[in-house]
Amino acid sequence: MKKSILFLAAMLVFGFAMSQNAKVPENISIKTLDGKTVETSIIKNDGRPMIISFWATWCKPCNRELNAIKEVYEDWQEETGVKLVAISIDDSRSASKVKPHVDGNGWEYEVYLDQNQDFKRAMNVVNVPHTFLINGEGEIVWQHTSYVDGSEEELFELVKKVAKGEKID
Repeated sequence: MKKSILFLAAMLVFGFAMSQNAKVPENISIKTLDGKTVETSIIKNDGRPMIISFWATWCKPCNRELNAIKEVYEDWQEETGVKLVAISIDDSRSASKVKPHVDGNGWEYEVYLDQNQDFKRAMNVVNVPHTFLINGEGEIVWQHTSYVDGSEEELFELVKKVAKGEKID
């Protein structure tokens, strides 16, 4: 009984931590594409909006989403200053495929590896793709799972609001 109550309490606290306006955790180790270990505290965009997208090489919707954004990313950056950070959840068996995959798709995003999925768990990501929109203060203001064609247009409308300092309903 005590374990059940503790588990429920922990789940409520964890769920609250990843609610809107929660901060992105900064002390979790991830890897660069060249294998260097860094902390998530490096994921910043100097007070401008940021998109964090959790994805995997084997995830078709993830690839469709990141490829759709690739087509308009330069325009998004020019208009809003947004930065997209792609976090691969590929494990040690498939992590070697990430850099060739990124290069082959011509993605100009910052890409990191979360092979142990510590960052994924800290962000309460269950399924990929899972996309977060972060405001200039580093707060999560919106999140979305899954991808359907055209979802990137809704995301950009939200990015524009965040760039102007407007609240998202």
